[in-house]
Amino acid sequence: MSTCTRRPRIAIPGRFSHSASALRFRALVNAQALLDAVWAAGGDPVTLLPADATSPKKTAARLDGYDGVLLPGGADVNPALYGAVASPGTDPPDDLQDAFDMAVLRHAVDHAVPVLTVCRGTQLLNVLLGGTLEQDMSPGHVHMVHKVTPVEPVLLGPDPLGPAPFPVSCYHRQRIDVLADALEPSAYADDGTVEAVRHRSAPGWVFGVQWHPEDTAATDPHQRLLFTRFVAAAGDRAARAQPTKERHGPC
Repeated sequence: MSTCTRRPRIAIPGRFSHSASALRFRALVNAQALLDAVWAAGGDPVTLLPADATSPKKTAARLDGYDGVLLPGGADVNPALYGAVASPGTDPPDDLQDAFDMAVLRHAVDHAVPVLTVCRGTQLLNVLLGGTLEQDMSPGHVHMVHKVTPVEPVLLGPDPLGPAPFPVSCYHRQRIDVLADALEPSAYADDGTVEAVRHRSAPGWVFGVQWHPEDTAATDPHQRLLFTRFVAAAGDRAARAQPTKERHGPC
């Protein structure tokens, strides 16, 4: 009989939705493509309910037992968090979502929990670390596929796919404006948008993209590699936490 260990558990804060086809009331959701991409990479994605985030101890307790954090896309970040006034087209603020996401990010970055951020998640990471956002891109990267060029040498460290430009699926009309000092750009769009970032000095693996890698992960090896590297980092953390257990492939 073959043996296997548990998959690395990936905490993904859910997004509130006013409607869901199979439910009668408000829902808590995450994109199935995102969950599928984590699962295909060997992880076990778990949606977290955003709740009270006023206590770091409570956040630490919520994240106990998780090996990685993935902060997905969603509604606009409240501009007040980076000292700006909301533009007419900016989404109404969701203070609970922002506070919970930031608490999860802060704990993960400070405690070497591997982090992957997507779209809004990357924008919030930048804001958390002291950066700002441009609220109205012209034109926005909405419902479009465009190429990004990794900063040398390659996007994710040693990369068999190489540093050549590759296409990504985008859906953001806001973007990073002032990049936080703790972050460094890892890929750019042709219009100069910083489309990928990594943390300069965090104790763990922290990487973010403003595009949606889940959109094309089933067919694009660049996007699959992003999820693979993230889940591998989570698996390494899990192995260090349980050094006496023999590790095999995911179930």
